[in-house]
Amino acid sequence: MLARRSALCLAAFAMAASLAGVTSLGASATTPPAKPGGTTTTAAIPVPAPKAEVPEGWTAPPVRNLLLKGDAPAKTYFGAMAGPADLRARAIGSYARGCLAGGTALPTDGESWQVMRLSRNRNWGHPELIAFLKDLAADAPGLGWRGLLVGDLAQPRGGPMTSGHTSHQIGLDADIWLTEMPNRRLSRQEREQISAISMLKGPLDVKGADRRVDPKKWTGTHARLIRRAAQDRRVARIFVNPTIKKALCQFERGSDRTWLRKVRSWWGHHYHFHVRLSCPAGARGCKNQDPPPPGDGCGAHLAYWLSDEPWVPKKPRDPNKPVVKKRPLALAALPSDCLNVLRAE
Repeated sequence: MLARRSALCLAAFAMAASLAGVTSLGASATTPPAKPGGTTTTAAIPVPAPKAEVPEGWTAPPVRNLLLKGDAPAKTYFGAMAGPADLRARAIGSYARGCLAGGTALPTDGESWQVMRLSRNRNWGHPELIAFLKDLAADAPGLGWRGLLVGDLAQPRGGPMTSGHTSHQIGLDADIWLTEMPNRRLSRQEREQISAISMLKGPLDVKGADRRVDPKKWTGTHARLIRRAAQDRRVARIFVNPTIKKALCQFERGSDRTWLRKVRSWWGHHYHFHVRLSCPAGARGCKNQDPPPPGDGCGAHLAYWLSDEPWVPKKPRDPNKPVVKKRPLALAALPSDCLNVLRAE
């Protein structure tokens, strides 16, 4: 029965891929999908039904319907995977174009951490990321921070997410809330409903806005936690809102400001900070991001982010001009080894 079901699944995918003109994952990361009617070499990918252990409230996309229509992007396949690929742990590709083999789940509860938004099933990562988070959580109380509230890591097999992030694809990214863990265990319902707290003093997209953190919310403990994360040798970058970067630049009064180089300004990131690890030593096929520019990042680069230019539109958007949506990544755009990750048990 199992063999017959697998055969039917393979046949269904082959038919759908033929209709869509999807190329093999063996194509390079820059190769676009073939146009409908073109010649294709398609590898069949069985897409299993969601397993029973999926967290309550999480539902898989309608994979069968999308396959029959032949237009399923890569996120549909990876979003349907309820568990990890039983392969050697490996981060494959780049942070925004890859997948994860042998993923490990961060337990939903630890002595000094709690995972949020359990219904998303995004508490998976490379073992190196899981080890880093446990280490940071263990150090947090000594910094005056009761514990971590952990947001999204990656899906069980990484890859493009069904919603939200562009990155978080290879199990080396983690969002850590700028809200301290409470002194009790949150219920599943609370973990879905509680909102993280923004550190902004006010809106950023107003001309002449006061682009600082709110001193009633931001504390030195926030800064110590981020500094501790940035000083870890495994960390490549930490993304924060420019207002938070400014607060960190003012916070560090010691002689060693090297950790500030890793902390980079980016859109959003005023509710949480985003930690990105370097590729593990000897990781085949894992692509690091280029190193950040020299210096502590507290000069002209930060001044630009705090000016009106990035935030205030020079002229209103033409309402008659259609908004062009970016096409989701196709399977052919991912590294070829991601095919094996999808097919693994």
